[in-house]
Amino acid sequence: MPALISYLSQKVLSDSNNFLKEFGSDFAFVDRQKRIPVDGVDYRLDLLFYHRGLRRLVAIDLKLGKFKPAYEGQMLLYLRYLNRHDRKEGEASPIGLILCSEGNTEHIEYLMLDEESPIKVAQYYTKLPDKKLLSEKLQRAIAIAKEHYRLE
Repeated sequence: MPALISYLSQKVLSDSNNFLKEFGSDFAFVDRQKRIPVDGVDYRLDLLFYHRGLRRLVAIDLKLGKFKPAYEGQMLLYLRYLNRHDRKEGEASPIGLILCSEGNTEHIEYLMLDEESPIKVAQYYTKLPDKKLLSEKLQRAIAIAKEHYRLE
């Protein structure tokens, strides 16, 4: 499974120009398979971006299958590490996005009751939906994120 996740992150980056354009012009690529060393254990964050408008790092972890509660704890570890070691002066705290290949809404709803959580979960598709629909969803998600973080 790690090889498939590595392949997915590599595919995203091989077409990174188009991928980043879909998210908007404010995203900048930082790292792939970012090493997160904790207590002698090396963890790997799949993708790390910086969002200029939000002025914060955006950690993305790709998962095969349905969301598991342990993924939230793993992402929280990544975000705390990034906050301590990679965050620059004047930047907001990092946020994380866990992308799962299958949806299981009830698990996610129970864990995401706190709207202040720096972690969000979404389903990714191995076959993309219609480009217009995808573009609308991305633009809506970006607008919601900007509004949410503008209120902080």
